Amino acid sequence: MLYQLHEMQRSFLTPLMHWADASSKLFSHPVSPFAHTPFSQRIAAGYELMYRLGKEYTKPAFGIDSTLVNGEKVGIMERTVVTKPFCKLLHFKKDLNDRKIEALKQPKVLLVAPLSGHHATLLRDTVRGLLPDHDVYITDWTDARMVPLSEGPFHLDDYIYYVQDFMRLLAPNLHVISVCQPTVPVLAAISLMATNNDPKLPKTMTMMGGPIDPRKSPTAVNDLAVEKPFSWFENTVIYSVPGNYPGFGRKVYPGFLQHAGFIAMNPGRHAQSHREFYQHLIRGDDSSAESHRQFYDEYNAVLDMPAEYYLDTIKTVFQEHRLPKGTWKVGGQLVRPQDIKTVALFTVEGELDDISGAGQTQAAHELCTGIPADMQYDFVAPKCGHYGIFSGRRWREQVAPKIGEFIKKYS
Repeated sequence: MLYQLHEMQRSFLTPLMHWADASSKLFSHPVSPFAHTPFSQRIAAGYELMYRLGKEYTKPAFGIDSTLVNGEKVGIMERTVVTKPFCKLLHFKKDLNDRKIEALKQPKVLLVAPLSGHHATLLRDTVRGLLPDHDVYITDWTDARMVPLSEGPFHLDDYIYYVQDFMRLLAPNLHVISVCQPTVPVLAAISLMATNNDPKLPKTMTMMGGPIDPRKSPTAVNDLAVEKPFSWFENTVIYSVPGNYPGFGRKVYPGFLQHAGFIAMNPGRHAQSHREFYQHLIRGDDSSAESHRQFYDEYNAVLDMPAEYYLDTIKTVFQEHRLPKGTWKVGGQLVRPQDIKTVALFTVEGELDDISGAGQTQAAHELCTGIPADMQYDFVAPKCGHYGIFSGRRWREQVAPKIGEFIKKYS
């Protein structure tokens, strides 16, 4: 019922938000006479703030159309390689002929994006940082409300199978990077392949800011998962998709509830950000105002997660800690990270990460005992929060070069 009430509210607010958007332009556009009246900037700023607080945010585009290769600008074409019910595999293909691409000898990278609220476009900066020296693919997870019920459920095991399918497709000479939540299923996927002597194992796996062992330095996110019983999650945050979407009837963890949780983690910071946005508009600071728009266009765009997948993750990763305890079975087969012997491992953490605490990602080294010590690497990015390890200046200056060196060594 809550999902239906949310949709009713959204339907009610939509015309009001269109009016606020039009009013903002009316008091700010240079050809409008209202833009030259007293207090017009304040009125326009108020209307735009109202519009941005109430509008519906849709999935943004990656918007990556070029990169620099050896100092020269090269076009980028976004191509869909594989389409599955719950995910697309995208390729950021360089606009060069096959001979030139082959001559570059760039390592092939599979970037596994989180299925944890935001769209894969949250890793836009990660892709940009990798593109100059790598051939980049990314998992683009589908909003569950857009997947018809006839496609069946999607469990954590299915996530692992999807990742394995993509790795086999892109092998050989593949390097896998997982960011945040997917570090766990990616480690499971590679472990199972190693146990089964799969010849299409990747060359390396880079794990960034993920809950390999959430018992280490638990954060507020970890605490919530363990202080509530499993039944609370089943009964409190799972709802059915309403009839105005293709996924009508599918059980999901709705994006709007996830977004409310994101905001609740730092309400003061978001309130301050919006106050500053209002002041930027009044002062005519277009650059700062545009930065705010771009950030929240991404941050406020959320997707629905399949209920089965979300509940599996809560129980398996955060409540029962099956991976570090060695009790996790996928399709009846035990997940054994110690069976990985030929895949080099690189873990990345942020010194100030308040989502995946210190040591949670590094725990992968304790589990992957079969990997020789000289093939295991770790980096803690100084003064870096969770998002900073894959986006922004610190990602570009501190983290990306380290990953590039690691991949190059094993290419």
